[in-house]
Amino acid sequence: MSQSLVLILFCFIHLSFNDPKDRLQTPPESKISLFYIQRSSNANLVIYDANLLADKKLNPKNPVHTYWLRIGDGGQKQELTTIQKTLAYGLYTNPIVNEVESYEGYFLAYRKRKFVVKIDSKGAPIALFPINGRLQILKKVFVSVNEEKFMPSVYYIELFGKDPVTGKDVYERFKP
Repeated sequence: MSQSLVLILFCFIHLSFNDPKDRLQTPPESKISLFYIQRSSNANLVIYDANLLADKKLNPKNPVHTYWLRIGDGGQKQELTTIQKTLAYGLYTNPIVNEVESYEGYFLAYRKRKFVVKIDSKGAPIALFPINGRLQILKKVFVSVNEEKFMPSVYYIELFGKDPVTGKDVYERFKP
């Protein structure tokens, strides 16, 4: 085999398996899915689902169930550890006074933007999150992570959602 062909094959294999964009996955569709987090560091996803009771209402004690979808392990679900819940991916929620089945909350790792979890007029659970200064239906969060140091840091965050009135896609990128 010629050196040129070997070099081309090496580059193809290297790019195919090491380009973060090739590792980005999306979770399977679900009627209880609120949103998910993708990270540049690996293909695993953090999933945020509505935690519904038998009567299809949000569980007032814990309206959002957060867990890993381990893409590298065949798509296995795995609960967050206590440290992951309290320092990275966990949420704090409280019922909103005078609003039925609505909960206000924030990410424990990023408290600057509050969100709302509720059941919409069609009976579907949604998470409304500030995107470009307006509450929008949050669908996906992408976090670009710098893992060069002992403690990882965030380069930037991208928010993807839908306008609840028009249904148009919305997007925002910011540095935390």
